[in-house]
Amino acid sequence: MDNILISIITPCFNSEKTIERTLESVLNQTYQNYEYIIVDGKSTDNTLSIIEKYKEKFGDKLQVVSEKDSGIYDAMNKGINLATGELIGIVNSDDFYELDALENIVKEYNNEKYAVFYGMMRTIENNKESSIVIYNHEFVKKKMITHPTCFVTKKLYSDLGAYSLEYKSSSDYDFMLRVSQNKEVVFKPIYKVVSNFELGGISSTVVGEKESLEILKKYNIISTKKYYFKKFYLSLAKATTRLRK
Repeated sequence: MDNILISIITPCFNSEKTIERTLESVLNQTYQNYEYIIVDGKSTDNTLSIIEKYKEKFGDKLQVVSEKDSGIYDAMNKGINLATGELIGIVNSDDFYELDALENIVKEYNNEKYAVFYGMMRTIENNKESSIVIYNHEFVKKKMITHPTCFVTKKLYSDLGAYSLEYKSSSDYDFMLRVSQNKEVVFKPIYKVVSNFELGGISSTVVGEKESLEILKKYNIISTKKYYFKKFYLSLAKATTRLRK
């Protein structure tokens, strides 16, 4: 089991308030055969100086790239291209892994060519646990699986493609719907908490909801009529929120 290399990717930009927690969660994994790739979008705060403090602790496991990018999915794709592990996990700079996350993923890995492993996700709001969830992949057309917990085989990304830059906050959903249509792809749920998600990112905004609607229409999961109805409802909800402020 220890011979399986896992690549962990953290895209970040001006993440000084949260990235140390992310770094610690990777550093202290119970499974240590990993490489850690941080893709920074040219942060202007103390993010890079915080990362610098950890370079000696990680040693040759850590690779840092800092350059302007076209958003979070561009950063993810850069990390995926640099990754050399058999499995790739993505932990954002405001999220963090459970310390046995990699161990639990490796236990389920059986040299699958195209596979998506995903587990339970703890959601944190105002420094408190608000929920622990897992959404079954068989219902991905209704609900996105817990992407912060996902580990994907390198071969899947290499052969079937990574994340589209068409969307700002919902390309992970587009990716999962696309690969779920391929019968060669295996989805393996793991019923343990893998990752901790900090509520408040762009995917939880109206922008994220609108993009998700566009993706559902793209894959003919909802009709054009239903798409426009839901889009109008979201716009109305946004306008109502503005009036209340």
